[in-house]
Amino acid sequence: MLERDPGPLEAVAPAKRSRNVPVVFSAEEAGAVLDGMKGPNALVVRLLYGAGLRLIEALRLRVKDLDFERRQITVRDGKGKKDRVTMLPDTLRDPLRKQLRHARQLHRRDCEAGCGTVYLPDALERKYPGAARAWKGKSVFPSEQRSRDARSGTLRRHHRSKSAV
Repeated sequence: MLERDPGPLEAVAPAKRSRNVPVVFSAEEAGAVLDGMKGPNALVVRLLYGAGLRLIEALRLRVKDLDFERRQITVRDGKGKKDRVTMLPDTLRDPLRKQLRHARQLHRRDCEAGCGTVYLPDALERKYPGAARAWKGKSVFPSEQRSRDARSGTLRRHHRSKSAV
């Protein structure tokens, strides 16, 4: 590669192969798990299975990340701090719309109570004063309870927790 002789390679150990074979559900097993779940948690798990999202990626989805017209989901700040686009399965379009209606009701109640903002990194809140309250920045899967933001002390609603799912 560098037009240099690497020398003797006998002392170099080969890469070890994994001894563990990954366990993968059959389609029937996955269907049984999904059929046994209800509510927002079931929708989160269906996104994991149908759109290839990781758990935290699904929980961090914001309204602006769902594009029903193009049938795609934008995953922001995913593994490796990278953004990517994946498909939005047709079977999840209606359940996601229903979930958004629920999230919007919570957002309206939060705004009426004076705590309808989301955390914005860096100086974005000063740069875009209304962005913290904007509907498009809200979580698709909001927590059922409000909590204090550890950074600012502001009462707000974060996304659903991993342990809830």
